[in-house]
Amino acid sequence: MTRQKPHKWTFTARFRRNAYGWSGSRLACRRIKEAVSEIRKVARKDPLLGAEGAIKLMEKLWPTLQHVDSSSGALGTAVYNAMCILVDLVVEAPAGEKNRSKWLDRLWEAFNDDGVGYLDVLGERWGDVCGPPEVASKWADELLPIVQRTWEETKQGAFSYFRGTDACLSCFLAAGRHRELLDLIAMAPHLSWEYRSFGVEALVAMGKKGEALRYARASRGLNDSQTVIDRVCEEILLSSGLYEEAYRQYGLTVNRGGTNLATFRNIAGKYPKKEKIRILEDLIESTPGEEGKWFATAKSLGMLPLALKLAHLSPCDPRTLNRAARDYLEKEPKFTLGVAIASLQWLTEGWGYEITGLDVYTAYDYAMKAAEKIGVEEQVRKNVHEIVNQNTSAGMFVKDVLRRHLQ
Repeated sequence: MTRQKPHKWTFTARFRRNAYGWSGSRLACRRIKEAVSEIRKVARKDPLLGAEGAIKLMEKLWPTLQHVDSSSGALGTAVYNAMCILVDLVVEAPAGEKNRSKWLDRLWEAFNDDGVGYLDVLGERWGDVCGPPEVASKWADELLPIVQRTWEETKQGAFSYFRGTDACLSCFLAAGRHRELLDLIAMAPHLSWEYRSFGVEALVAMGKKGEALRYARASRGLNDSQTVIDRVCEEILLSSGLYEEAYRQYGLTVNRGGTNLATFRNIAGKYPKKEKIRILEDLIESTPGEEGKWFATAKSLGMLPLALKLAHLSPCDPRTLNRAARDYLEKEPKFTLGVAIASLQWLTEGWGYEITGLDVYTAYDYAMKAAEKIGVEEQVRKNVHEIVNQNTSAGMFVKDVLRRHLQ
């Protein structure tokens, strides 16, 4: 019988101990993504082999990355995203009891050797990684005395910390020992969402969603993020069918994105039953005095009348308005005229970052081109005169730039 050769992983050669120096963050991030991609590709055909690769990578993360500068946060984000995928591969792999037991021993050793918290996701999901509830229950019983002793020492004023606390709580949850879990969390030396989040999951699993909601709202510790807690509360309300209440209490606050348009899309995606115009109006109302910041969102959604109203309602970036004027000159000259005039208005009042004469002339040029298409050149020229004659330093700058064109 021919013995099958062991699989040769490409990523292992790039994850040697101390393989990356202090300034190797960017390269390390790229290598992590490549390794995860390789493991996932294998896992699609052979889940057991994919899980083996995931474990091997988790074992190598800390020894490989321990000297890399992670102060920018990019490396930490890359590792976190990778860990979420790797842990799922291990959890979903159809491993037998003997095989999974070996995996748990290897992972627990890697988890305890981790010096910076790269494998924290593994601790939070330890109960799932255990597989069968009886295995998770066994681990819970083994870890419980250490957790209790650590918390008791902390209450007495000593600094005591056990890295496996989350793993213990996760095991109680996975084993279905929900009441014991809640009683244990009640013994914690201080209020902490890190611990009480497991209690929220336990109450939801017990079918007590109302109690879970109250428990979550009362779970913010000294350094805990209210947004994280609110997001869980929103999920509980949505899963309970309380659609309007979830939107009213949390929808506009916990779904923030990197831009206003991203925020709108996040909310619209989570609340498809809500009219888009209503969502946007609620978002605008939630930022009084900053309505102009929603101009680009309204424009992108094709709500041009609303966008034009917002452009004049409160300060809006002149360059954003100039780009909109350019894009709509041929198909919507009235819209172009309105936003170009708004751009000149805000330029005259001093809004905009590192404004140049070109920005001023661009706004004027699009205003006049749109006016020519509509047939209102003289009126627009008078309006521009009134705008630039404002007695402000920015107004003088705009007037100087346009002096030749306004004579």
